Amino acid sequence: MTIVRTKTPAGEAIVILPEAEFERLRDLAEEAADACTLAASLARLQAGEEELLSGDDLDALRAAPTPLAFWRGKRGLSPEELARHAGVPEERLGTVERGESIGDVQLYRRLARALGVEIEDLVPDAP
Repeated sequence: MTIVRTKTPAGEAIVILPEAEFERLRDLAEEAADACTLAASLARLQAGEEELLSGDDLDALRAAPTPLAFWRGKRGLSPEELARHAGVPEERLGTVERGESIGDVQLYRRLARALGVEIEDLVPDAP
């Protein structure tokens, strides 16, 4: 393999190498980054900062009218309990949970805090 070390006109040191070697090194860097991401995720799981959903949970999430409905059910809360814990009107919670309306950021923030999830976990996908 031929590697050429040279400098740019501005004096910056550069290395020229075969494309196959560049691809191999890039793949190794991606694998190392993936390993770091996995290690961080495992650490968060072990610390109880993140939770893992089972296959049944994922099926239930897909079948739920909204992610909010899934998470309320997963936490075992009634609509009344969640509304009280989040400090939101029960009627408003119901319309958002059924997908009849979309809540604002403040509403999702309160609900996420009460459910112990991230806001992103509650916001429905765009139609």
